[in-house]
Amino acid sequence: MAICVAVPKEIKEGERRVAIIPDVASRLQTLGSTLVCESGCGASIGNANEAFENTTFHPTADKVFAEADIVLKVQPPTPDEVRMMKKGAICVSFMAPYSNDEAIVAMKEQGVTAFAMELIPRISRAQSIDALSSQASLAGYKAVLMAASISGKFFPMLTTAAGTIRPSRVLVVGAGVAGLQAIATARRLGAIVEAYDVRSAAKEQVESLGARFVNTGVSADGMGGYARELTDEEQKRQQEVLAERVAASDVVITTAAIPGRPSPRIITREMVEAMHACSVVVDLAAEGGGNCELTVAGEQVEHNGVTVYGPLNVPSMLAIHASEMYAKNLLNFCKLLIIDGELELDWEDQVLADSCLTHDGEIRFEPARERIEGAES
Repeated sequence: MAICVAVPKEIKEGERRVAIIPDVASRLQTLGSTLVCESGCGASIGNANEAFENTTFHPTADKVFAEADIVLKVQPPTPDEVRMMKKGAICVSFMAPYSNDEAIVAMKEQGVTAFAMELIPRISRAQSIDALSSQASLAGYKAVLMAASISGKFFPMLTTAAGTIRPSRVLVVGAGVAGLQAIATARRLGAIVEAYDVRSAAKEQVESLGARFVNTGVSADGMGGYARELTDEEQKRQQEVLAERVAASDVVITTAAIPGRPSPRIITREMVEAMHACSVVVDLAAEGGGNCELTVAGEQVEHNGVTVYGPLNVPSMLAIHASEMYAKNLLNFCKLLIIDGELELDWEDQVLADSCLTHDGEIRFEPARERIEGAES
């Protein structure tokens, strides 16, 4: 019997991304699966039911979940959605593994095998599955466009009959995937770009994109390609150097986040107050509390004439391409699950082992297990 892959509609308010597109649907079927979707699951990006070939559509989510061997989603399943899944079903989605305790417990109790896209290891063979990177790239691009829209200045230098307009100065804090895309986009718009990251490997990447690397003398390389937390002394040194660069910038874009922890506070109130009036801070780390002391998640606030914006779910603002990239990430993950038309879970595979959140009535992700079961004991 063919494996049933199912895609319900996303129910979180404001989420426009979808987990399936027609091209990926066809390719999933070539793996030996049937596809069941909730009616209208692609409507937010303009894909009507008719765009999907050989696909069964149900009017309600409960019928979709009831048939699913593998559920594909964007946002973490709610406890109610989990309880609609079959015992032993597989769910592949973003899972919020550091905080979504009620849903994690529900998946454990339901015997759901949950794979968290946030936990995909950053190794070479998993690059085509790395949804954090694909979505961060979109966020970095969009952040620059938002900043340019809010700013009262041109980004490029312009020579006009009325005189020469100097280019904007952009500072990007954090040179991961989002930061590098922000650098590249700001450069394309003609801005003078500087960037800072605590990871030593970032310097070469920043300079390869034509930006100047801000050297604070602090290096904090961590595990898995992420930065470690700074000591108090390192934070002080970092802020002393950055304060000067922030004050000279027309736009600051912050992207620094540490999975499972609050976003590091890098831009202080005093730094913002030293910026020119009509300058802009776009804080992509707003969901974790923000890199800027003045960030209010989901809001655009003004302080001493400086606009500080903390947008949420930025990839959803580019829902068409975000969905295309994410659906392909899911397809490549499914290729690890569906082998010769059969469902196989190879726990020797690092990608599956590292990204597993729950399986067979157990919480497999250690931080979540300790947090939840430690609290229960």
